[in-house]
Amino acid sequence: MAQLLDAAATVFTTSGYTAASTNAIAREAGVSPGTLYQFFPNKEAIAIELGERLMHKMRDTYGEALDAVDPAAPMELVVTSAVDRFIAFNSEHPAFFALMHGPDVPGRMAEEHEALHASLVERIQALLSSLLPDGRHADIERTANVCLSVYKAGLELVLASEGAERDAYVAELKHVLVRYLEPLVGDCADPADPATAPLG
Repeated sequence: MAQLLDAAATVFTTSGYTAASTNAIAREAGVSPGTLYQFFPNKEAIAIELGERLMHKMRDTYGEALDAVDPAAPMELVVTSAVDRFIAFNSEHPAFFALMHGPDVPGRMAEEHEALHASLVERIQALLSSLLPDGRHADIERTANVCLSVYKAGLELVLASEGAERDAYVAELKHVLVRYLEPLVGDCADPADPATAPLG
């Protein structure tokens, strides 16, 4: 099963979910279609199993990346720590992006991805709350959604590039997030307290 899922990850990444076929997955795995059908009845079942495993790994990743931080930590350090972990995950598991952002993913997977998205927003809100202790809930929720949307847009550019160009896009993504968040944290900081004075 692991061999088939690894092969499916490769096929989904290179072809996309819609164009992928069980025959292509079996061929990539080096087995017959009959062997594949002993484990999975169709392409959708393979995608769902692979997607669930990747989402579990993703939850572990953002659990580490979005732990509460020291409010006095430089925003650049906070952003870099989180973005680096997320980029590393998506670089190691490109099938996650191919499955979760494709136009024709199975309905069950789309529902689970929506739940993952909501959970991720909550974790970002919790992190932002530690940086903005006096912030209004609605404002923090909005900021969390903007951060995640900016990250997803940047991720698409990152994954479509390689080498130095990919590194450059990662740096640009971090720059955008830092410049967006720094004024917000600065606005809520106590200017008399050097530990919470606006950054930059």
